[in-house]
Amino acid sequence: MNDRKTTFRIEKIMEKVIVVIGPGSIGQAIARCVSAGKHTVLADLKQEHSDDAAKNLGNAGFNVSATTVDVSSRESVDALVKKATSLGEIAGVVHAAGVSPSQASIEMILKVDLYGTALLLDEFGKVIAPGGSGIVIASQSGHRLPSLSVEQNKALATTPVEELLRLPMLQSEQIKDTLHAYQISKRGNSLRVMAEAVRWGKRGARVNTISPGIIMTPLAKDELNGPRGEGYRRMIDACPARRAGTPDEVANVAALLMGPDGTFITGSDFLMDGGVTASYWFGELAQQ
Repeated sequence: MNDRKTTFRIEKIMEKVIVVIGPGSIGQAIARCVSAGKHTVLADLKQEHSDDAAKNLGNAGFNVSATTVDVSSRESVDALVKKATSLGEIAGVVHAAGVSPSQASIEMILKVDLYGTALLLDEFGKVIAPGGSGIVIASQSGHRLPSLSVEQNKALATTPVEELLRLPMLQSEQIKDTLHAYQISKRGNSLRVMAEAVRWGKRGARVNTISPGIIMTPLAKDELNGPRGEGYRRMIDACPARRAGTPDEVANVAALLMGPDGTFITGSDFLMDGGVTASYWFGELAQQ
């Protein structure tokens, strides 16, 4: 009897865990691709959102837990790390949470999208298992920000988490509007992942960013019907693909990056926007 109990405890500790922060349409699509046979922890700012995602994935046969996290709070992120590691070894982290320029203030965008991402990378980078991998969902917007200086790139990539929001380039007189805050946050995400890939690599783990364009989610549909709707529709109509993307297409890229065929890829950013950025710089969307 004691031997059986001991064996059970060992198996429980060694269970592989995938943590999905922001289990919306994209987060759930990625979870479906990478979480089979693993325990998936779904974490959202609101418990009801995590519960809804857990119901969807649970009904599809996935082993899931639902919890909350505020990525802008170190205490909350630490609690999520503690919960996830209590379930087993962290084999994967998917960060798909964030706020958009139409949703929040400059201060909130920087706190959630920039600081929150840096915080998650820092804390999960301490516990990611050998062979593990991470994905951060950034944005095409980061690719439309004009070039930064070498010093600014390094500051966004390597400044200690708790000092990040004190950078001169992030102060109110330097950030023009919420779109600018969003663009610099998403550029910061890809730079931060590049730097974190070095640290994660010392644990035998990998991390990359995906920068999607307009992906048809409930949020994107709200944007299409909101004050930025005309710009969104123009991007769709003028890009080479002539359409928006789907969460499953993002998940396919994530599955490559997190799976056995992606083991030589780390510290990289994958732009998948149907060619919107190409058109922005060199095509019909180019600003005259």
